[in-house]
Parts: sequence; C-alpha cells; structure tokens
Amino acid sequence: MDLLRDADIDPAPLAGKRIAILGYGNQGRAQALNLKDSGIDVVVGLRGGSGSAFEAEAAGLTTALVEHAVASADVVMMLAPDETHAALYREIERHLRQGAALGFSHGLSVRFGFIDPRPDLDVFMLAPKGPGTALRSLYTEGKGMIAVWAVAQDATGHAREIALAYGRAIGCGRAGLIASTFAEESEADLFNEQAVVWGAVPELLIAGFETLVAGGVSPELAYLECVGELKLIAELIEARGIAGMREAISNTAELGALLGGRRIVDDGVRRRMAEVLGEVRAGRFANELRAEEASGYARLEMARRENRETLLEQTRRRLSGAD
Repeated sequence: MDLLRDADIDPAPLAGKRIAILGYGNQGRAQALNLKDSGIDVVVGLRGGSGSAFEAEAAGLTTALVEHAVASADVVMMLAPDETHAALYREIERHLRQGAALGFSHGLSVRFGFIDPRPDLDVFMLAPKGPGTALRSLYTEGKGMIAVWAVAQDATGHAREIALAYGRAIGCGRAGLIASTFAEESEADLFNEQAVVWGAVPELLIAGFETLVAGGVSPELAYLECVGELKLIAELIEARGIAGMREAISNTAELGALLGGRRIVDDGVRRRMAEVLGEVRAGRFANELRAEEASGYARLEMARRENRETLLEQTRRRLSGAD
C-alpha cells in the first residue's frame, strides 16, 4: 500500500482552476473552507433561497446558484447527500464544461449507477475517512485526515493528478492518501455503517444498557458503564491500537473482555456480517436508500422520534443536565 503525503503530491494541477462545491453540509463546509485557506479559487453552489448562503458568505466563501457555480468551474465536487446525486447530476450535466472534473467523497452514486457521467469528464473520488467537523479542525491545527482516492473515468489523462492535488488542498495529504476504487470504498463504507461502527456498536450499547436496567441496576449507572466509557476505549484504540488498549486497562477488565467479547461477537455475528456485505455488493442497500428518499425519509424520521424518547436518552439528558 502506497501512502502518499504532501511531499509526494504536485499541487500544480489545481493552479488557476476554480472548484465548485455542491452541498454545504458536513463535508461541503469543511472542504470549501480548507480549499479557501489553501489558496484555491472555490465557489459554493446553492439553490435560490438556501439558508446556507448567509452562513457560507459569513465564512468568507463565494456563493452562486448551482448552475452558475458549475458553469464557472473546472472541478465540481458532488458533496450533496448521495441519494440526491441522480437528480442533481441531471440538473447540472448541461452546465458542466467539456473536459471538466467531477469529484465525489463517497463512491456510492457511481458504484451503484445513480449517475452515468458524460464520457468527456474526469471522474474521481477523494474520500476523507472521518466527519467534516474533524477534517476542518485538523486542518486548522496544521494536521490532516487520512483519505482514500480513486479514478473512475480518466477522459483527459489528468484525473489522478487532480484527485491527489485536491486531497492535498483539503489537508488530507498531511496524513496520507491511499489508492482505492469507487467499488471498494463504497462497499467497505456501507458495510461499516450497517455492521460495525454506526449500526452494530450503538445497538450493542443499547442492549447492554437495557440488560443492566432489567437486572435491577439504576439507569444512571447502567448508562455510565455501557455508554459513558465508549469515549475512553475509542481514545485508547486511536492512541495504542486494540492490542495496546487491552494492555492499558486493568487485569480485571482485560480478563472480562477475553471471556465475554467472543461470547457476544460469535460465529453467528460474523456470518450475519458477511450477509450484510453480500447485500451491499448486490445493491440492496442502494435500492433501500433510493426508496427512503422517495418516501420523504419516513423510516428515518420515525426512528429519530423514537430514539429521542428512549430511557437511555432520557438518562443521558439527566446526567448531562439537559433536562
């Protein structure tokens, strides 16, 4: 695996070029600000009446209507929500310059056919491996976030150089850029979201909390034990790795982890994880995402309402003084 850093990357492919950022959410805001601070000519494309216009302009960014931003740009970054990419691309396709570069920070919409880019376009991915808030804070601290890059379409012969220069400009070259593909990045990311960090870990915390409460433990103590220590283990893993984390905790905790961890995460869990990966690769999740967007996010809205009213969330608010 080659890990490319700033010293390995030529910034010249972006010299004199304008980059349009479409979407001013978690990644859009961070990447736009990092580009600006790196001396890149950047414009944020927004719809008329967007509430983000004032925020972006207050941050010192240039804004324009989406079609004008796209028409003026050499590189267009699709940082709107994945499920909106099909409609967004249909809207902007006729405004894209001949031979322009179309960039993504997630491979989903290309991998699963939400869009079919024009053959004259360079199509690349530069995907920071973390949230935009962290991407921005690391940049302002003089640090960076590891990212993966890929090229799906190299119409001009310069797509690789543009992708790497873009990664350098948003600060990811400080930490390192890793070569990947749209398929590999999107499949791994979707698997993680469902089966590991964002899907399974919170459900494990909830199950542990509910088990302790059902066993007569107070909600407050159950929360502190099952949820409150998550930050500690995350920080230890980041600093020392999983092996180092285990060596840093008490013998009691280490033995408990050894005896209990693989009882919970057993062969059945691994089998179901493999099933999730297979479903992701078959496009089942991509279809679910399209359907959810078409429904107005009905399932997500219901789940959000229900999650806010659980005993676990009520306990969290009490402990934090939010109630």
